[in-house]
Amino acid sequence: MPNVDLHCHSTASDGLLSAAEVVRLAAQNGVEILALTDHDDLGGLEEARAAADEAGVRFINGVEISIEWMESQVHIVGLNFDAGDAALNAGLESIRAGRVSRARRMSEAFEQIAIKGTFDGAMRYAGNPNLIGRAHFARYLVEIGVCKDVRSVFDSYLVPGRPGYVAHRWPTMQDAVGWIVRAGGIAVMAHPGRYKFSKGEMRRLFDEFKLHGGRAVEVISGSHSADNVKTFARLARKYDLLASCGSDYHGPGESYVGLGKLPPLPPDLTPVWEAF
Repeated sequence: MPNVDLHCHSTASDGLLSAAEVVRLAAQNGVEILALTDHDDLGGLEEARAAADEAGVRFINGVEISIEWMESQVHIVGLNFDAGDAALNAGLESIRAGRVSRARRMSEAFEQIAIKGTFDGAMRYAGNPNLIGRAHFARYLVEIGVCKDVRSVFDSYLVPGRPGYVAHRWPTMQDAVGWIVRAGGIAVMAHPGRYKFSKGEMRRLFDEFKLHGGRAVEVISGSHSADNVKTFARLARKYDLLASCGSDYHGPGESYVGLGKLPPLPPDLTPVWEAF
């Protein structure tokens, strides 16, 4: 099995490294096939592809799209699509347009619990101001000593039911999968082990994903446990889905595993890169 990492982030969304730096690190770690999957934005792809050509890494266009499903946020990764597709780009622009307004509402929520200056503080961490998100707020809260690390900020403030969380209207499953498919790409269910759904809800999630044209699932993710791998390998077989793998790397000190430092896929599954 080649060394493949099909889920990582740069400063074009909420990563800590530039697109070129991500690619160079991937090459250093022996990655042979890499996809950059920034949140709701394609701005890092050109830089990443140029760096990949120089480093001898096979580069795949990627994106991670935020959607709303059963009043929860779910992520769909798109792979190997036409980055110039008009409908995909318009859809992503519509998502970005709502991120700044959500960030202002998050800042107001923090003001109510006497944590001040979070909007400006988060903006300092946002390489792309139009893609300001929870990770940027988390980094600022670590900076000012509210929590010891980014994961602690999320657990205490930035997930549903916590004081800094603000709900937002995201696109639907049908929207996101449709944009990817019409752009000639493959829609992938991202890190499903992170979603707090019952077994019945998870089956419904996969039913709908498959219905709208989803073709793959991240069986291996930086955040997946061994039990998660078994669960989603089983669902890949049940739904006849291709298997993907990705570290979800965001940068030094903020990631579950390093770029390309992933275990192999179960050998009976069909890797998604065979469809590229």
